[in-house]
Formats: sequence, structure tokens, C-alpha cells
Amino acid sequence: MGGVFERVAIIGAGCSKFGDNFLQDRYDLIIDATFEALNDAGLEPKDIQAIWVSTQHEMGGASIVADALKLGSIPISRCENFCASGMDAFRNACFSVAAGMYERVLVVGFEKVKDMGTKGLPIPPVGWGGHPILFNDAPPTNFAMAATKYMERFKVDRTAFAKVGVKNHHNGSMTPKAQLQREVTLEQVLNAPMVAWPLGLYDCCGVADGSAAVVITKKELAKNFRSDYITVRGIGLSVSVGRPMDRPGFDYGGFPDSQIASKQAYEQAGITNPRKEIDCAEVHDCFTITEILNYEDLHFCERGQGWRMVEEGITNLEGEFPVNMDGGLKCFGHPIGATGLRMVYEIYKQLQGKCGQRQVKNAEIGLAHTLGGLPRNSCVIILSN
Repeated sequence: MGGVFERVAIIGAGCSKFGDNFLQDRYDLIIDATFEALNDAGLEPKDIQAIWVSTQHEMGGASIVADALKLGSIPISRCENFCASGMDAFRNACFSVAAGMYERVLVVGFEKVKDMGTKGLPIPPVGWGGHPILFNDAPPTNFAMAATKYMERFKVDRTAFAKVGVKNHHNGSMTPKAQLQREVTLEQVLNAPMVAWPLGLYDCCGVADGSAAVVITKKELAKNFRSDYITVRGIGLSVSVGRPMDRPGFDYGGFPDSQIASKQAYEQAGITNPRKEIDCAEVHDCFTITEILNYEDLHFCERGQGWRMVEEGITNLEGEFPVNMDGGLKCFGHPIGATGLRMVYEIYKQLQGKCGQRQVKNAEIGLAHTLGGLPRNSCVIILSN
């Protein structure tokens, strides 16, 4: 499979402001992200030949995008795959370009969850997709179990997780489109209200409205649109049967689907040493413990050494291996259908050198990673300039 995705290039990307967008509806968010991406690519809506849409909660997602963009009579497909929805839509769009079916394709993800009338994401009905009791627990409690196991196994305390929150808030403070744009101190994180011990308020990402979009084309045509196009090097996707956390013997030491998806992407991209060959990464930090486990699952370090990467400043903006340069889910927010494409947007901009204060020096290869379904699926994308 190696080389298939290298036929595809990104020529435009856009992102709306994430957050409590009560004064905007879903159409506004889609338009904001899409027209930024189209303008970036030097295209108009009429130039797009097909669209892939990602959304977790909008059953009429394809029709909503058609209405928002006033684009009818072209193929528009909706893709849903929990938190990996955006990246999976991108993956399918890349297949269509690599196969030679289309030359100008839009991928757009969106979510409008702040108006749903619930305190967080909607709770699935009992029996939907899994165990009638366990499936209805809350994400913080699941990842809190992973955090307590990590603390016990590697003899660390909550400070290891809190430093992830401090780092990502620092990065988010320099990101104009992020939901949370202020720094926090280590003391604030450690003393914040508890959500599910040992995870406090600043260990958890925010629920947000938002949209992100990407325009892709054949690599050989990309130079006709811009000189600084970005090449797709590899995309890995893994979806489990059931939920790993419900399996007898699950040790809470990592997430199998992240490991499998990254292996696929690395093989396609020809990467054998991710820590040395990749320059920056956007990973799925739904909770601070998740970011640490991601370091290990994605082979940025050995098992049990993820907390040291944060402790030693390796994943800071100025560190050896910057992670979540825009603040991650923690500060940018997490509108599920848009998150994966927001990560692609950030890596695209980083590889072009257009991220201002949060720019990673000499970034040439970047990684984007999502993990979802509590958690039962993961997608990993490798991009290069």
C-alpha cells in the first residue's frame, strides 16, 4: 500500500473559530472553514468535484454542507467514525484522488453541539453498540482509570499530567482560533475542581462548536495551485471489535488501535524511527493522561517514559519534539467531526512555516492522530512538505 497516498497533495486548508459559537449556526461554521480553504487553494466552490463530510451528530451532514455552500448535483458523502471521523473522511477523499476519479476534492468536518441542551456530548441509548451498562459511563471515568494505573505502575503523581495541561494552555494562548486562549499555572491545574480523580478540570478537553476543511488534488497537479503544497505520506486506520477497556485483562497501559494505525501509517511513509524522523505532532489529548499514553503508543518513546517527555520539556514548542502546538483538544476544543481536520490544518500550516509564535523550526514531516469511541478507533496521518 505504500505510495498510494503519496499521489495526493493538500493545496488549501481552513478552520473556523472553535468554542461556544452561540451566534453562529452550523452553516456559518462550514462557510468559515470552507471558504478559507478554497481561498487558500485559489479555488471557487464551482471548482470542487466532490465533497466528503465528517460529523458525529448531524444525520443529514451531506445535505447540510450542500445547503451551506449552495453546491448541488455533485457527489457529497458523509463519514462518521467517532473521534476519527474527520481523518476518516480525509482518508476516503484521498482514495478518490489517488484512484484518479477526481482532481479537486473538498473535505469538511463540523459539529454544533453547544446548542443541544445537554451538559456535554449526547448519551447513546442503552444497548446501542455495546454493553448495556458499561457503554453508558462517561469518558473522564474511563481515562481516569488509565491515569490511576499509570501512576501506580510508573510511580508518578498527578503533576505529570498537570504539566501537559500547562503546556497545552501555553500553546493555546498563542492560537487565535482556539476555544481556550489563556495560560494556567501548575498550581491552578493541580488545585482545580476534580472531575474524575486524578483528572481535574484542566486535565479535560472542552466541548466546542467548530468546523475545519481541507482541499486536496493529485500531487502532479498541485504545483499549478501553489508551490508550497503539502504531500500526504501515509494514513493508518484501526477500528476494534467492542471496546478494549471492557476486555478481561486490559491493562490500561495504552490503546491498541493507536498502535495499529500508527504502524500502518509509518510503513506507508517509510518511517522507521518516528521520534527522529517526525518533526512535530498533533495528538488526541482528550485528557492529559491520553497525551502521555499517545507518546508511547505512537513510539515517540518507550513504554513508561511518556511522562518524562513532558517533565523534560521535550514536547514543548521549543523542545526536541513539539506536540499539540495549537493547544490540542485541551485548548482548541473538540467538535468531534471537525477535530481530525483541525489537526491536519495545523500540521499543514506548520510544514508551510505559517504558524507565527507557535511555529516549529524547520518542520518537514508532521503527524496527526485521533483516538475515539471510548476508545475503539484511531487514525494516524503523516504529511510532509
